[in-house]
Amino acid sequence: MSTTSGTGAVNYRNGTHRSSLRTQPSTSSAHKPSSLKSKSLLRKSSPAALGGAGGSKSGSGGDAGVPGRVRVAVRLRPRNGEEMIADADFADCVELQPELKRLKLRKNNWDTDTFEFDEVLTEYASQKRVYEVVAKPVVEGVLDGYNGTIMAYGQTGTGKTYTLGQLGEEDVADRGIMVRAMEDILAEVSLETDSISVSYLQLYMETVQDLLDPSNDNIAIVEDPKSGDVSLPGATLVEIRDQQSFLELLQLGEDHRFAANTKLNTESSRSHAILMVNVRRSLKPRDGLSSESNGNSHMTKSLKPPVVRKGKLVVVDLAGSERINKSGSEGHTLEEAKSINLSLSALGKCINALAENSSHVPFRDSKLTRLLRDSFGGTARTSLVITIGPSPRHRGETTSTIMFGQRAMKVENMVKLKEEFDYKSLSRRLEIQLDNLIEENERQQKAFVDEIERITVEAHNQISEAESRYANALEDEKQRYQNDYMESIKKLEENWSKNQKKLAAERLALGEKNGLDITSNGNRSIAPALEEVSELKKLLQKEAQSKMAAEEEVNRLKQQLNEFKKVEVSGNSEIMRLHKMLENETQQKEKLEGEIATLHSQLLQLSLTADETRRNLEQHGSEKTSGPRDSLMSQLRLPQIQDPGNAEKPPVARLFEQVGLQKILSLLEAEDADVRIHAVKVVANLAAEEANQQQIVEAGGLTSLLMLLKNTEDETIHRVAAGAIANLAMNETNQELIMDQGGIGLLSSTAANAEDPQTLRMVAGAIANLCGNDKLQTKLRSEGGIAALLGMVRCGHPDVLAQVARGIANFAKCESRASNQGTKRGKSLLIEDGALSWIVQNAKTETAAIRRHIELALCHLAQHEGNAKEMVKEGAIWELVRISRDCSREDIRSLAHRTLTSSPTFLTELRRLRVDIR
Repeated sequence: MSTTSGTGAVNYRNGTHRSSLRTQPSTSSAHKPSSLKSKSLLRKSSPAALGGAGGSKSGSGGDAGVPGRVRVAVRLRPRNGEEMIADADFADCVELQPELKRLKLRKNNWDTDTFEFDEVLTEYASQKRVYEVVAKPVVEGVLDGYNGTIMAYGQTGTGKTYTLGQLGEEDVADRGIMVRAMEDILAEVSLETDSISVSYLQLYMETVQDLLDPSNDNIAIVEDPKSGDVSLPGATLVEIRDQQSFLELLQLGEDHRFAANTKLNTESSRSHAILMVNVRRSLKPRDGLSSESNGNSHMTKSLKPPVVRKGKLVVVDLAGSERINKSGSEGHTLEEAKSINLSLSALGKCINALAENSSHVPFRDSKLTRLLRDSFGGTARTSLVITIGPSPRHRGETTSTIMFGQRAMKVENMVKLKEEFDYKSLSRRLEIQLDNLIEENERQQKAFVDEIERITVEAHNQISEAESRYANALEDEKQRYQNDYMESIKKLEENWSKNQKKLAAERLALGEKNGLDITSNGNRSIAPALEEVSELKKLLQKEAQSKMAAEEEVNRLKQQLNEFKKVEVSGNSEIMRLHKMLENETQQKEKLEGEIATLHSQLLQLSLTADETRRNLEQHGSEKTSGPRDSLMSQLRLPQIQDPGNAEKPPVARLFEQVGLQKILSLLEAEDADVRIHAVKVVANLAAEEANQQQIVEAGGLTSLLMLLKNTEDETIHRVAAGAIANLAMNETNQELIMDQGGIGLLSSTAANAEDPQTLRMVAGAIANLCGNDKLQTKLRSEGGIAALLGMVRCGHPDVLAQVARGIANFAKCESRASNQGTKRGKSLLIEDGALSWIVQNAKTETAAIRRHIELALCHLAQHEGNAKEMVKEGAIWELVRISRDCSREDIRSLAHRTLTSSPTFLTELRRLRVDIR
């Protein structure tokens, strides 16, 4: 079944494997059967996996769920052969920072936009790495009973099908997400108790078709009116038991999928492919579902119901978005492209509505959005990988893809656990267990009665023996204690009698001695005692008086403390009042400062309007000039004159049409610095468009820009003016004008005095563009262009070094071309100015843009035999050998190898060093 219309042919996909994203060959053997994989392959994911979704696992799937954001990863495709040739002298439009999960998109020579994603995957990321960060958390969630979606979105030819559907039959390292996901699922489930079923569909021209049964070409989409779940009851459902059968199923579906040859891709998918994997798992009963007494633990285990978890994995390989003028689609292929773009547009509208929390989401505008209703804003965990290319020619499509991913990251899903109880199995098991328990209970009851009778007889006998034994022991103990008591009484009586006799003798002796002392000394001891008592009374009175004085002092201090507290309270209230007055004064001051600034701005505008009116009167005599509201300054104060980094600005083209180029250029000579800065930014934005460059040069804009470099000292004006000159220098005619007006000398002077890396990057970019002109080589070098480039390496900023390396590569390329034509002899001017040592030192830098241009410069320098000896002396031959072996770009590797093998000087040195470059 095939259809041909116009120049494009539509055929079924023939199963050819795409390998445009493969970065290096793999040495691994054919993949092992899934039955040999360890059962511990997957880590049980927590409910918080993928987007923070989680929650308790209840026995029903009807809970409210928990929020889980859509996770988005971006993957960069490496340059293909066509892009390596077409974009050889242009840097990639994107720059990845995977360690920061950040992507930079270049808008022009001086402006970039930065975006952050959940994962950033470079062109060197392996298929295994992509699966682990994008799909594995979703697959783990499906095994735990959650629905999951994995989707790829991007421009045609950026590697969506390679990322998702690559089978990896030739190289197992190239296996895509579909194959790796099924391997993990089969390794985790038990085929005796669990089941896996698969459907494979395509959405082609707004009809759902079965890829496993092509005759089933119009499948209806059914929505549950209560839950809103979407199902396809007419789709073929295949039971999967092993990995090989799944690979055969995928191959069958790929053979039936529509594909066509376009300018963007030799095998472009013309339909959206949807793989649905349903996993049903039976889990062991959980603890705590039934609670009996501790003695009935066997009953607790028997009452735990079997739990069944149902998870559905949906893998969506979207057809690539494309522009008709780039893809060259015609006839039926054009209709297919329109259908694809309409469905992707409907998907984008739904994501926009969800990201903005709109009350209405247009899911019913397309069958694609109806099928993905659960994936965006539904109950599934969703992971999206957006694929982009590095070519600056497709910057618009790359920007659209990145913005789609940014909006998708704002979508929140309510993830729910799909879990239910198998009550029928529980009922059958409980009936059998009940019969067994009844029989066991009868046997245990009979044994229990017999045991009770035996224990009762033994207890009576033991009680009788114990009573007799305890009575005898009690009588013996009583007699022993009585004997001990009598002996103790006798000993105490004897001791008391002895103590009484001894005490009487001591009293008699003491009485005789005391009677003699009282008679002789009694009268003399009374008088001192009376005096001492009198003194004690006096001291007591003094202490009482001191106590009263202290109490009076304490009361006085308390009164003073209270007075101090009252003073403090009044002081605090006064301080608060002063604070409020100070705040009011501050607000009044800020208000007055704002009014002063407004008045200053109005005064400046009136001054500029008056100057414009005066110039018009001088030029036109008695002609009427326009009012202040129509003045040029009034138009230039519109919001579109802003720094290029500001958002929400109207097109510069509208300002160009309203004001006129001559009036804008006249403001470059204004006395007000702010006016000059605004004007030069407008000219720089206009110079970025090729259609405006000739008008700017003819109107004297180039001369004005060069005069700004010469006459002003403002760093901002230097930066933006250099950027505008760099844009104008992309035209060969403008390059000669820049040189004739002394532009290289002004650029060199600006580079010598500048410290800001962005200013140096603009100046280096302008000089680098001039270096690519064959006619200007000698003059460029004589006026200090090469010296200025080498002087800017002091900055050390990667962007500045990249422009310096590009300029050196352009200069070396022109010299190489002149040498081949016979118009250039002798040593390279770059080598004479000392550039070779810097080139060799930075040939192994980690920054790709710098390294690529330096490698090109080395190869071009090596093509001229006059440079060979100096390159051998500086050690450049070792870098050429490395480039011929390890360079990531095949064209540069071939150029380095061809240069080494064609130079007698290099061959002699390689033979001396015993280096084989075959």
